[in-house]
Amino acid sequence: MSLMTSLVCVGPGQLEKRMCARPERKNNEVRVKIRRIGICGTDFHIYEGKHPFLVYPRVLGHELAGEIMEVPSGSRHAVGDHVIINPYLSCGNCRACRSGKPNCCSAIAVLGVHRDGGMCEEICLPEQNVIASGGLSLDACASVEFLAIGAHAVRRGAVKSTEQVLVVGAGPIGLGTALFVNLTGARLTIMDIDGGRLGVARGICGADHTLIAGDAANSEIDRLTQGEGFDVVFDATGNRQSMESGFDHVAHGGRYILVSVVNGQVSFSDPDFHKREMTLIGSRNATDEDFRHVMACHKAGKIPLEKIITHRTNMDAAENDLPFWAKEKNGLVKAMIEMD
Repeated sequence: MSLMTSLVCVGPGQLEKRMCARPERKNNEVRVKIRRIGICGTDFHIYEGKHPFLVYPRVLGHELAGEIMEVPSGSRHAVGDHVIINPYLSCGNCRACRSGKPNCCSAIAVLGVHRDGGMCEEICLPEQNVIASGGLSLDACASVEFLAIGAHAVRRGAVKSTEQVLVVGAGPIGLGTALFVNLTGARLTIMDIDGGRLGVARGICGADHTLIAGDAANSEIDRLTQGEGFDVVFDATGNRQSMESGFDHVAHGGRYILVSVVNGQVSFSDPDFHKREMTLIGSRNATDEDFRHVMACHKAGKIPLEKIITHRTNMDAAENDLPFWAKEKNGLVKAMIEMD
């Protein structure tokens, strides 16, 4: 049996580098050598025991760039091609899939969450989950998935250039959301509890305003919106209190998009919700359309990747780096594992 190195989260707070069997390729699959792995907030949540959809042990990793090693007969890919991996494995048969929404397939299996992911040397995947890089760098390829989550949320929110928009949470998913809000031409405000993150957000997203979350922010929100609230609010915090507070910031007739997920119940005032005729939207993962949009924005130079990737490591060091970054995020936007 041929073995390879994998990074496995054995349980909450337990991360181990292990030797695992190399995957066997099925007839409809491509074999991909992993070249870049973005470390996501999901990976940190899994390590911390906070993810609602996970069973341990699990090989982490779903923000992936790779190189084709082996292809089925008649494949559109060739050995040596650089590729982006779409980590959402859908059934193709459920109502969501039939409606063109495989991102919320009723039987979805997300790499690194529902099944073992890409923090390893090789992975085998259905051909439809592998996208040609189109000349993007490996770093850019590995960033497409997490940015596509933000692009998908903005598309779900149908943001218009004439609107005022609030993005709550300036982590990677919030930054991606804010970046694509800014590309619509809407007036953008970003709110976070961390002033340092807000400084980074201004440099990446070009926000019109930034706010430190807390009681003092409410009066500033009233000033910015003339007491009417925002046309569109996105929450990307993964924090229940923040998600519940966000309802208060939505204007009458406005839209509230929950990009993050929390392990528990979220409640709100039904009378207040109805009097505003508010639209509440869940946004999960991304579709091929969103991946293509992010790729086009990369090619057009609209994504400041050099400001987004702030930390780098390799497989040997990641066993210690990932737990450290889970606790110490000062200056961290996106960490990348290099597998060269």
